[in-house]
Amino acid sequence: MLVVSVAAFLASLDLFIVNIAFPEIRSAFGATDLGALSWVLNAYTVVFAAFLNPAGRLGDRYGHRRIFLSGLTVFLLGSLACGLSPSLALLIAARVVQAVGAAMLMPSSLALLMAAVPAERRTVAVSTWAAVGAMAAALGPPIGGLLVEFDWRWIFFVNLPLGVLALAVAPGVLPKVTTGGSGVPDLFGALSLVVGVAALVWAIVEIPAADATVAKIFAAAALAVGALGLAIWRSTRHHTPAIDLAAIRVHPMWSSSVALLLFAAAFGAMLLGNVMLLTTIWHETPALAGLCLSPGPVVVVLVSLTLASRLISKHGTGAIAALGAAIYAAGIVFWLFRVDVEPHYLADFLPGQILTGAGVGLVIPSLSGVTGKALPANQWGSGSALTNTARQLGTVLGTAILTMVYQSGISMSSVRFGWDLIAASAAAAALIAVALAFGWKTTLEGGQLS
Repeated sequence: MLVVSVAAFLASLDLFIVNIAFPEIRSAFGATDLGALSWVLNAYTVVFAAFLNPAGRLGDRYGHRRIFLSGLTVFLLGSLACGLSPSLALLIAARVVQAVGAAMLMPSSLALLMAAVPAERRTVAVSTWAAVGAMAAALGPPIGGLLVEFDWRWIFFVNLPLGVLALAVAPGVLPKVTTGGSGVPDLFGALSLVVGVAALVWAIVEIPAADATVAKIFAAAALAVGALGLAIWRSTRHHTPAIDLAAIRVHPMWSSSVALLLFAAAFGAMLLGNVMLLTTIWHETPALAGLCLSPGPVVVVLVSLTLASRLISKHGTGAIAALGAAIYAAGIVFWLFRVDVEPHYLADFLPGQILTGAGVGLVIPSLSGVTGKALPANQWGSGSALTNTARQLGTVLGTAILTMVYQSGISMSSVRFGWDLIAASAAAAALIAVALAFGWKTTLEGGQLS
């Protein structure tokens, strides 16, 4: 549990720790375009999302311990390269290396955990694993804010000691798990997914740019549609596809994946938006902004570890996911009515953090545990990769849309508009989670799941 949680923590941390360092990275490399700088985030998230499913299938075929150890090694090498990068282009390239390693880590870590824990304890174990990942995502800005006070490069170097320790311990404690998958994953399909999502994100980010033209946006959108269509087409014909369409056809899997995508879009946009609010509008230092964001992660951990598994066992996955998404949306709405240019942290900002943290603490454990309940053991790797892919695609789309909103300038009105979109996305996730609860009940009554 400790080893796979450390790996999940590091992989999730690097999705969000960069947010708080944006001003410093921008200054270090002289990047004036927020859209270009956003690729330090987006390159990691897009590649991470696209290679999760092939990595999960590699674990199913060759053994999850082997893929886990290889992924951790690649991730650490990428982290070192990020910290040493002399230019923005090389930093983005190193983030791609990091993302490949993280994609190998995540599905194998969950498959290893589910194989090592008896069935009656899996809900608690998955809730703990999910809590660690959610905590890492939420802790990114606070940890990053403290590290940036020394040097922004430390947001990458911090991965090395923990990762090396986990790499040293892992071979002696992780079980050998091969769940029966066969065939080499469709890496061309995964690359098509990368190209498609990257083109879509580029089109979204560039819409408000001063030098953007209709022809450029249309060309990027056409490339996105073509590449994504190719990835889906190959997934219908390849024996080990980049997108597990068979898993999607299982009702709990598709509904939980859609809910995760919508909720992750709200979550990723919120983290970036709050960093910009605190550092740009409230003019806080990165360290103080990070500390202001820290209560949210505490609530995530408390709710995930003390309430989530018990509530899920009693009321079901869909109901608790819907409740969590609704609470999260309520936190965003609170900020809409209370937060303004003048900073009033305790009265106006902190209550919203408590609500959004509670929402995250309920949603992520609920939806992350669907794979172990809805699919057989030989699909755990690809199934968990599917839900994680949805989560990361949601994150990158939420970040891209918020970047588009902020391209013309960061003001209180643009922050509020961003919150409008975030609340709407969370509310939509709650509605899909209700469909998950109803659909799962219908499936169970029909005897389609054991």
